[in-house]
Amino acid sequence: MRKPPREAFRNRLTARFAGVAVSALAVLGLMGGVALPSAVAEPSQPADVAVQDHRPDQPLVIGHRGAPGYRPEHTLASYELAARMGADYIEPDLVSTKDGVLVTRHENEIGGTTDVASRPEFADRKTTKTIDGEQLTGWFTEDFTLAELKTLRAKERIPETRPHNTLYDGRYEVPTFQEVVDLTKRLARELHRTIGIYAETKHPTYFKKAGLALEPKLVEALTRNGLNRPNAPVFVQSFEVSNLKELKRQLRVPLVQLVWTEGQPYDFVESGDPRTYADLVTPEGLREIATYAKGVGPEKGMIIPRDEKGFLTEPTTLVSDAHGAGLVVHPYTFRNENTFLPADFRSSDNPAEYGRAFDEYELFFKQGIDGLFSDNTDTAVAARSEVLARR
Repeated sequence: MRKPPREAFRNRLTARFAGVAVSALAVLGLMGGVALPSAVAEPSQPADVAVQDHRPDQPLVIGHRGAPGYRPEHTLASYELAARMGADYIEPDLVSTKDGVLVTRHENEIGGTTDVASRPEFADRKTTKTIDGEQLTGWFTEDFTLAELKTLRAKERIPETRPHNTLYDGRYEVPTFQEVVDLTKRLARELHRTIGIYAETKHPTYFKKAGLALEPKLVEALTRNGLNRPNAPVFVQSFEVSNLKELKRQLRVPLVQLVWTEGQPYDFVESGDPRTYADLVTPEGLREIATYAKGVGPEKGMIIPRDEKGFLTEPTTLVSDAHGAGLVVHPYTFRNENTFLPADFRSSDNPAEYGRAFDEYELFFKQGIDGLFSDNTDTAVAARSEVLARR
């Protein structure tokens, strides 16, 4: 998941790594059980987490792009680690290949998340496109067949913030959506609990205009895998509106309307609809969302805003308003590093060091949210357990 504007900080951060929690079991068990060389220091152990099936009386923990605090995002290794750390759902962002196969990338531009820029055979694929009104230069999934994409290898997207993840650069492929479904089924059998899928359609208007509509492929995949049914462990989310309304007629799983702090859904831009995301989260807007979706996914600052210095202000009424409309609320994105935390909970001026993430989780759980997206699944699960134990 992402906000519609690109993350401007990603090329500005220069910092060292502060300890990251990853269990030895997950390290040895992931993707072939390759142990780290003894000369490489492994991150510290996480808090003990009891992994069990999700209880309906506790908020969901959703592995945002897997567990990208510890592995390059949107890789099978990242998804698997999130599940092993206790995520109730894992989140694949879906884009299309040239030959119409759904693959998982945060963006269809893959220069920052794969080694494509170092591949001379694909140098001529570099181009400039306009995606949702923003001009981007790079390499795009829709210009590659699946076979070509499978020759690429994933890399860490924000190495300045997460240099430890660069250890895994070059080790993992770009997964297909079917591979993610197969992974959740395998892990459910092994871990004896349900591993849900929380899929996002990326840039649906753009892909539809390119003749590579995401929705039919998603419906087909869920149906083929027995997941297009009530009570299936699946959510489908989007920053756009019209595709969710279309999917409501075809899917029997809950849909979630993503919203951001500024701007408007891109399908509204295309159709001339003047409404903004701010309009969607008014009581009236939320009631309309409830006609086609079961939940709303706000950027967490829409629940507790920050002032101009990054400190938290008073909570809004979004959670109670959404609940009043019959919607669940799943905010994004919770991360351990100072650069992502409100100023109240930063441990230092070093943007890559870990701050007081547990305090942030506790504060948001107290707002009555129904789940959240986290880059650091173990931290989120441990924080949830602590909050529930005090109830």
